[in-house]
Amino acid sequence: MNKRTIGFLSGIAVFFIIYLLPLSGLQWAGHMCLALTLMTVVWWATQVAQPAYVGGIYLMLLIILGVAGPEKVFASWTGSTMWLVIGAYLIAGAAKDSGLGERIAYAFLIKFVRSYKGIIVSIFVLTFIMALLIPHPWPRAFLLMSVMTVVAKSANISKEDTPKIGLAVFAASCPLSMVFLTGDSSLNPLAVADSGVNCDFLSWFKYMSVPMIIAGILTMVLILLLFKPTREISVNVEELKEKQKSLGPFSEKEKRTAVWLVIAIALWMTDSLTGINIGWLTLIVALLMSMPVIGEVLTAKSWSGVPINVLIFLTSAIAIGTVGGATGMNAWLAKTILPSSVPTNIFLLALLIAVVSIIIHMFMGSVIAVMGVCIPAMVAYTAPMGISPLAISLMVFSAINIHYILPFHNLAMLVGCGADAGGYSQKECIKLGVPLTAVVFIVVLVEAAWFQITGLV
Repeated sequence: MNKRTIGFLSGIAVFFIIYLLPLSGLQWAGHMCLALTLMTVVWWATQVAQPAYVGGIYLMLLIILGVAGPEKVFASWTGSTMWLVIGAYLIAGAAKDSGLGERIAYAFLIKFVRSYKGIIVSIFVLTFIMALLIPHPWPRAFLLMSVMTVVAKSANISKEDTPKIGLAVFAASCPLSMVFLTGDSSLNPLAVADSGVNCDFLSWFKYMSVPMIIAGILTMVLILLLFKPTREISVNVEELKEKQKSLGPFSEKEKRTAVWLVIAIALWMTDSLTGINIGWLTLIVALLMSMPVIGEVLTAKSWSGVPINVLIFLTSAIAIGTVGGATGMNAWLAKTILPSSVPTNIFLLALLIAVVSIIIHMFMGSVIAVMGVCIPAMVAYTAPMGISPLAISLMVFSAINIHYILPFHNLAMLVGCGADAGGYSQKECIKLGVPLTAVVFIVVLVEAAWFQITGLV
């Protein structure tokens, strides 16, 4: 039997084992939800099929078996989260396809980059800048990767060193996508939704910017220390200028895209003043970009850039938390798995959150799936302390999303793995991921202090 078959049968076995176990304090619906959830997690971890197929089966079984009704299973679609994801994909596609993002990258590189160290630093700086302009990490990373491929060629970087550049591009996405609420339109709003607390654009930036910038700097330092070039590297600026020149003058589409990005950013930054949810703002901006006279940026083909598989996967991952909360599964997990007493010291609590999140993430793999299980459980666990659920959610999210050992632990690392993407392999990912685990603990401690300073805790 191959790995997929073993994983498939293992998931079914886990379902029946959990279902047949006498779990005290858990009602039938919660018991069934736990069995289905663990089966789904095993299937995701062993990659028995594309994640959306597995997630879709989970959603249908919840309804067919009577664990929860469609209104609860698909609750994510009645809020703004899924619509934010759709709008963000459309805007990200416009920024990438128009050439605007590429133009910005070349202008920065020509001005500041001359060496290998400069290339690595520029990757993190550009990722930070583009996190505000392109609201999804994957198109952002692939756009930057296309530019860095030209840089590598102009600097005559060896085959041994090229994967190091690709690793930096995708590794930078993990912490720096969390600086802005729109930096990762799939995960960041999910962290807010799982907390049950509203958080606007500026509040997210206030709470997360400092910890995630520190996380980004520490990740960059690790890459510079662990992945040194095999020889001296000098960037051929003239070749980059030629590539920039080949883009030609600003096109009408680029100008229109730039205007709409400015409008989007302005609306995101003032959502606390307008009182309009950031998801609705993102979607309306994307849709207006298709209109005649004022838009002419998005076309009918632009919809192909919104992957339905990602939407189904997100729906299933969110349903784990939503249905788990409604059936009592989350509260039961918190009571069963976590220590009976909650640490009163915020720093000890942060370390406990990091340890639990990392252990579960090591086995479950998927960031979204672990968030769906860990955040509601941790929120329920810390409820007696009176700590803001948003603070707990952000700590759990940070510990999970920064942590990875193997590529499948983080989709941003997984999509970049391979010769056709970032060029790095599982070997490079492990080499970075092992020491990066220490960064997770540093970051959650920084968050514990920073949340106190900003008044979240």
